Amino acid sequence: YDNDKHGQSGTLPHFLEEPVDAYIVKSNPIKLRCQARPALQIFFKCNGDWVHQSQHTSQEHTDLTTGLKIREVMINVSRQQVEDFHGPEDYWCLCVAWSHLGTSKSRKATVRIAYLRKNFEQDPQGTEVPLNGMIVLHCRPPEGVPVAEVEWLKNEEPLSFDDGNVMEKKGDHNLIISEARLSDSGNYTCVASNIVAKRRSATATVIVYVNGGWSSWTDWSPCNVRCGRGVQKRSRTCTNPAPLNGGAFCEGMSVQKSTCNTVCPVDGGWGEWSEWSTCSSDCERQRSRECTAPEPKHGGRLCDGVAVATENCTGGLCTQNRKLLHDAKPQGVENSSDVALYSGLAAGVVTVVLLIVAVTLYRRSQSEYGVDVIDSSALTGGFQSFSFKTSRQANPLLINSSMQPDLTVSRTYTSPMCFQDSIDKELMAERSFLDPLPDLKVKAFTVSSGVTERAEYHVMSHPQTFPRGLAPDYRGVAVGTTLGRRGKNLFSPHVSLTPRLPLHRATAVFGHAGGRLVVPNTGISLLVPHGGIAEDTTWEMYMSINQEDSSTVSEDGPEIFLSPAVTYGPPGLDLSYPIAMTIAHCAEVAADNWTIRLKRHIQDNKWEEVMSVDEESTSCYCLLEAQKCHVLLEHPGRYALVGEPLNQEAGKRLRLAVFGSPDASNSLGFTLRVYCVDDTPHAFQEVAVGERSRGGRLLEEPKMMLFKANTFSLQVSIQDVPQLLWSIKPFTTCQEFSFSQVWASNQHPLQCAFTLERYSHSSSQLSCKISIRQVTGKEQILQVYTSVVENEKGVVPFFTQSDCTITSQTGSRAFKIPLSIRQRISATFDTANANGKDWQLLAQKLHIDRNLCYFACQESPSSVILTLWEAQHQDSGDLDSLASALEEIKMSTSGTSEDQFDTLC
Repeated sequence: YDNDKHGQSGTLPHFLEEPVDAYIVKSNPIKLRCQARPALQIFFKCNGDWVHQSQHTSQEHTDLTTGLKIREVMINVSRQQVEDFHGPEDYWCLCVAWSHLGTSKSRKATVRIAYLRKNFEQDPQGTEVPLNGMIVLHCRPPEGVPVAEVEWLKNEEPLSFDDGNVMEKKGDHNLIISEARLSDSGNYTCVASNIVAKRRSATATVIVYVNGGWSSWTDWSPCNVRCGRGVQKRSRTCTNPAPLNGGAFCEGMSVQKSTCNTVCPVDGGWGEWSEWSTCSSDCERQRSRECTAPEPKHGGRLCDGVAVATENCTGGLCTQNRKLLHDAKPQGVENSSDVALYSGLAAGVVTVVLLIVAVTLYRRSQSEYGVDVIDSSALTGGFQSFSFKTSRQANPLLINSSMQPDLTVSRTYTSPMCFQDSIDKELMAERSFLDPLPDLKVKAFTVSSGVTERAEYHVMSHPQTFPRGLAPDYRGVAVGTTLGRRGKNLFSPHVSLTPRLPLHRATAVFGHAGGRLVVPNTGISLLVPHGGIAEDTTWEMYMSINQEDSSTVSEDGPEIFLSPAVTYGPPGLDLSYPIAMTIAHCAEVAADNWTIRLKRHIQDNKWEEVMSVDEESTSCYCLLEAQKCHVLLEHPGRYALVGEPLNQEAGKRLRLAVFGSPDASNSLGFTLRVYCVDDTPHAFQEVAVGERSRGGRLLEEPKMMLFKANTFSLQVSIQDVPQLLWSIKPFTTCQEFSFSQVWASNQHPLQCAFTLERYSHSSSQLSCKISIRQVTGKEQILQVYTSVVENEKGVVPFFTQSDCTITSQTGSRAFKIPLSIRQRISATFDTANANGKDWQLLAQKLHIDRNLCYFACQESPSSVILTLWEAQHQDSGDLDSLASALEEIKMSTSGTSEDQFDTLC
């Protein structure tokens, strides 16, 4: 017992278990525990104060190995105790144990209330990264005690960090993926947790996208035509790689087109026959020919027919048994041959006489028509007559309802025809110009894909007339005209009209203030900017229209004129700023089927290229619109727009018009004339003035159709004429223009005529249907109901009587933008600005964003841009678009005073 007692008291207490840090979760108290040996007593001390003995729970047991007494003490700490403690540090407790040799203290154990706030200090944000890019997701967990641990979820599954490509930066819990793969796309969530709760961040969507890349170009396709000039293509696809997950599509063109030339096959042709050979002993002679005119080449067909011809000898040249053949004949044979010969001759004479009598009677019966066309024998030179039956099963208006329509559009045109001076205004009361048929009722049908669009117009008599003296200068310009009852031509391309007053030229004197020059009703104008002419200097400037033949535009290419040739001068004109010339054209520019160039006349029939409208140039600028082209030029000369079709889908716009007039030589006759001209105001004015000279009346407002470069001809036919009331000259119900005539029709207006005759004076109403279409294409139908009584007048206006009699304006009246505003705009934008507010931004806002290198070479780029804007808006004069552009610039930039921009806007 003494030894045991001495062993227990011979050492200081040694703690087998010390209190550890603890967290109070919600309202649950925690237990602090101590164990020591040897120990007589153990007490807890919390925050420097002894815990009352009653709050201790003690127990004692003996260590079986050493035989020493082990004492264990526990206390409870509640949430309230911790919350009530207000000290410089956390709530703490320690144990103090006693033995005979002294006391020992345990470590301090802190007691804290555990919590975890709801909101993350930083949620991860969704992002889009390219393939192989770096993904960085930031996460800062909510504040909590103890500090929350963070883990990442991908698509609600724990993210594995075994892959070396994915790592987590422990200090700030960022998730980093060094090289993004497609499989890394997904929804990522940051999860924070401690002993209290678990919190989830907002989900961040990560998209790994792939930008598209072009594949290699394919080989060029074969030429799309077997003969002549065509188009070949090559293509590439955006599949190397294909764009994924919103990646950018490939930039650039997927198809390239190039013109190509295929050698045409040449069919063989027979040469001249050789001379007959001498008569052989068999009473035969021969002659031969060779297939060399031309020889078949490039797969062409061989000549049809025989190369050697053989016939019996005649004329007593052949002998038999040394006697002439006719001497060797038996007597009976000779007599019978003579009888047959004379009988045949007699029958032939009788037949010829009867045929002459029949033809004479037929011509006499037909001469009463008084028509403007000759018989089918005159339908030469590519103007053919033919006939066909109209299919009425699906639609009575369709020539062939099963035929697929071509791309053709129909539109109504009105264009101003202006007076030259006040004298012409007085002349308009003398007679009616282009008096249409009275009480005209016209129904227009556009037929496409089996669907008929119908519009009806009813126009009563109108006293409006047209002034005299407006005939244009027709030098070399042919239109159809009436030549009398004999010797008439259905299509007359070589008849010229004598002009009265030329409308093809405008002249004015301009000075430093600039101005505008207009050729009325042609779509041609010239704008001389302010300051373009030096101070104290004036120039008498002119502008004229020259009609050019498309055969002169190119020596070796398929180019055609798309506009009239316009000359401005005088030569030697010295300008400080480029002038703006506006030219009307007839090209269908909606699709990329043309190569359009601006060319300048050099001499004779030679033209040089100034620029292509799709290319960059510093010598001039072209702004191509649907019906006009605005050109900035610095050198006088003759200019024109020419086009080269890239494929058979290239098209030019045609304007179609129908005129009618009674037959002067036949009170029962009436003639309809159909014109097909280029869709430019100038071309149609040629027709209008020509019809005025012959007393023609417009039967319908002009329509537009698209004529394609597919080598198909244009057909014009008249249908549904009441046969009980009217007759039409035979072989003229359907007429045709060849492709080449229409395609290069800029020089000669194309005209065809239909001459009708009523059976009685009581038949004063005419109803018929005129169909115009390109073969295999869409059909344009005009249905006309009209009275043909000559003394009834009416007007279908085809010109809008607008105030355009003035051909020139000078000074401020010629411009939409006031001079002071123009100068302030130029001064503001010509100077480079750190905020990017310069002339390039002005051009962009005015939708002039091509060929900017031209403006960069100008002394005042902004002034030239405003000149182009003036030319572009000369008809509408819409200053709102300019004000809106300035307002956008004001909102998008800073650095210029608000007052200055407010003034400009």
